[in-house]
Amino acid sequence: MTITKSKYYFEALDNYPYNLPDCLEALNYALSYDPEDADSLCLMGRIYSEMLTDYEKAKLYFKEAMQCDVTNLNTPKYYIKCLLDNEDLQEAEKLINYALKIKGIDRSILLFYRALLSEIRGSFVNALKFLKEAEKYCLTSQSLDLMKNRKKFIKSKMPKKLGDKKKMV
Repeated sequence: MTITKSKYYFEALDNYPYNLPDCLEALNYALSYDPEDADSLCLMGRIYSEMLTDYEKAKLYFKEAMQCDVTNLNTPKYYIKCLLDNEDLQEAEKLINYALKIKGIDRSILLFYRALLSEIRGSFVNALKFLKEAEKYCLTSQSLDLMKNRKKFIKSKMPKKLGDKKKMV
């Protein structure tokens, strides 16, 4: 990353998501210096995915970012979230499996997304299994709290057992 491109990328990142006009201006400058910068492409994908909910356009930016740097640690987690939001479940599953092989990536968030994928598919038991696995990789109390709260939420969605219903009556 050149100094100028880095300056504009960090300026864009600093303005995201609170000041989108300045973010986009800086991001366009960064991409004009290096149109193949994975981090800048990823941030552009996030803008389209998270702010504009234009998932198809976001996917194009994420795909390009992945092609430019397949070992980038940021792109997979945001790309997976975009795929889940757009209900591209098979593609999300493939990307999760691939991303888990990237050295240094945050496995807890990838397993969280794998649990979310299982939950979307209606497999609450599998979702709980993935969240339990994700807890092993949590490095902060906030991420651990996220996993525990999600487990509690999924359990509340699960149908009650027949024995529990008899006790209520």
